[in-house]
Amino acid sequence: MLIPFRTDHFSGIKRTIHSVLHFTMIRRVLFGPFRPGIESLRPVLYRIAYSWCHDPTLADDLAQDTLSKAWTQCAQLREASAMKAWAVAIMHRCWMDHLRTRRDFDSLDDWQETIESASDSPETCCDREQIVACVRAAVARLPLGQRQVLTLVDLEEFGYAEVARILDIPVGTVMSRLSRARAGLRAILDRAMRQQTADRPALRRVK
Repeated sequence: MLIPFRTDHFSGIKRTIHSVLHFTMIRRVLFGPFRPGIESLRPVLYRIAYSWCHDPTLADDLAQDTLSKAWTQCAQLREASAMKAWAVAIMHRCWMDHLRTRRDFDSLDDWQETIESASDSPETCCDREQIVACVRAAVARLPLGQRQVLTLVDLEEFGYAEVARILDIPVGTVMSRLSRARAGLRAILDRAMRQQTADRPALRRVK
């Protein structure tokens, strides 16, 4: 004897499965294994954000916005080893969104000029013998795209392919920007050192 199949039973099963999946996703977002790791990225995110914008308040906002988005999207993360690159990619999108909403800048070049004017010059930093500050000031003078690639590759030790995914650009573009950034940084620091030498008082020979 055939037992008639009731469609309401099938609908009930679908609702049960949907509820279980929904609860699993929420539990993973709120209590999943990735959340503590995401929170631990805050210092790294702040450091990268500051190297991009050179504004402590904005860097903190970008890091917090990134963490908020990462918490709600962590169900998309499949491997813990990719967490850092995944979070930085989110922050890059937050950074681009911020620049698009700025009404007092017509282009990224305007933003670049503002960063340069707000930063100490490498020459001044070298005069104070603050090598770290000197390098930071020199990095701040690089174009935004070069500065992003330089900080991600040389400071945060991401691979070329990872940086390409983070910034959504071809690997070849990453390599060319990095090459120009390193050359530009070297030129800025060389000029700073020459200026420091020229400004140094000449020693008088005592007979």
